Amino acid sequence: MANIASQKKRNRQNEKRRVRNKGVRSELKTRVKVAGQAVTDGDASVVEIVKAAQKRIDKAASQGVIHKNAAARRTSRLMKRAAKTGA
Repeated sequence: MANIASQKKRNRQNEKRRVRNKGVRSELKTRVKVAGQAVTDGDASVVEIVKAAQKRIDKAASQGVIHKNAAARRTSRLMKRAAKTGA
């Protein structure tokens, strides 16, 4: 346990950020998973679903939740899967 006041404050800030980032990461994983499932199933609305997942990935990167290169990699892999099926 921290004794220094500034470290106590830093711990509180880190916990708030961790909880907020956890929600963002969870939503990100869900959107990517749904998009991947839509691509494999060949849904009619696959373009919108993939676009929503891509938007969420970019937003998470801009918020600093994931690294920008990680976002680019995830987007690339998602788009490659979508292009393979002709979406």
